[in-house]
Amino acid sequence: MTRGMLYGMEGTTRFPPVGISVEEFVVEAESWLEENAERRYRKQEEKLPWGAGTFSVSVFHSLSKDEEQSVLDDLKSWQQRKAMVGYHAISWPALQGGLGLSWEHAAAFSSLERAYEVPARHETFTVTTRLVAPTVDLFGTTEQREEFVSRFLSAEELCCQLFSEPGSGSDLAGLGCRAELDGDEWVINGQKVWSSGAQFCEWGELIARSDPDAQKHQGMTAFLVPLDAPGVEIRPIRQMSGGTSFNEVFLSDVRIPDSLRLGGVGDGWNVALTTLGFERDRSDTGGDGGAARTGGSWGQLLATAKAAGSTSDPVIRQSLMRAYSHLRVEGFLNRRASHLRSSGTPGPEASLGKLMWTEGMNLISEAACKVLRTKLIADAGEWGTYAWNEHILGAPGYRIAGGSDEIQRNILGERVLGLPREPRVDKGLAWRDIPR
Repeated sequence: MTRGMLYGMEGTTRFPPVGISVEEFVVEAESWLEENAERRYRKQEEKLPWGAGTFSVSVFHSLSKDEEQSVLDDLKSWQQRKAMVGYHAISWPALQGGLGLSWEHAAAFSSLERAYEVPARHETFTVTTRLVAPTVDLFGTTEQREEFVSRFLSAEELCCQLFSEPGSGSDLAGLGCRAELDGDEWVINGQKVWSSGAQFCEWGELIARSDPDAQKHQGMTAFLVPLDAPGVEIRPIRQMSGGTSFNEVFLSDVRIPDSLRLGGVGDGWNVALTTLGFERDRSDTGGDGGAARTGGSWGQLLATAKAAGSTSDPVIRQSLMRAYSHLRVEGFLNRRASHLRSSGTPGPEASLGKLMWTEGMNLISEAACKVLRTKLIADAGEWGTYAWNEHILGAPGYRIAGGSDEIQRNILGERVLGLPREPRVDKGLAWRDIPR
């Protein structure tokens, strides 16, 4: 069976392959990958030889702006090549460029893709394809969905989140960036911070205060903001890992049409929660963009320990097994989350996945420190050693990103376990009356 027969391709028209089994799909997808990418290893259980290829365990990129732009350009090019046959959005409908298949098909493609040399994930790419695109699909008007969703899924244009502010990080509902309606336009004034990848993006998903007289959760509205609009200024922030992925974004009298409002007026909190739910969802079901997890993997950690000759040390073995056991449990949790997500947006279980993920990165950091010891202090040029600093320095940042660990525990306690909510001194108050 040819790919044209399987996918019903006629010229540039794609018809969803109804009833294609996962097994049939895997055969065709593997054939396409063989034609379009270089295989890293023959089977999933095989490993690259130690010292071969590029060794990267970075959580946040430590690159110059030009180098980071090149990483994103490679990702966009690969995504658009996949988009020609729908592999960039396997579980999305054909009208949005996808194949209309199941999450199982998408997960199978992700598993296959890991065996090939393809561009590694970048947070800005993930925000665009897995956070903003599905949020627009859920809350956008018909015109917005037609204009933006397929462009974002194929990464023709990139997006960032404009959520956090200097005075409202974990308390996102306390944000003060103002949006005031003037005729059929909104005038935006305020400051956002920790906006990953903003300097590379065409669009930002912005949550702003549209009604200061309403309670803080009720007076916010969401927008899509073109980042080349007059009044938008982006300033990169230097991170301790060396890169400048994070940014401050200043908005001064930025005018955007009401047609770029996302969801209803005052519905910004629901839009934000939906996007954050996608962000916290660590289930690897996308097949819809990217092939490698952020930071160091278990395979890289084990290979490092073997190369260092430390796998017989009982203390190190215990640390390695703590990391392995945790990652296995995390994998089972993510499988369950993927099935739950297939019936709608991620629920509170996404918070558990996010907690497990950040804890797993920290366990990998602890084990790498025990394995490498002094080799982490100075760069002696030895392959696969000093590079672990990029994981160790970056991993703590994800205890804050996407909602701090404390916020995740509150969500689980209140929405899953039914524990009493934390006391709120601002309950019932208008946002403008809240002491600051």
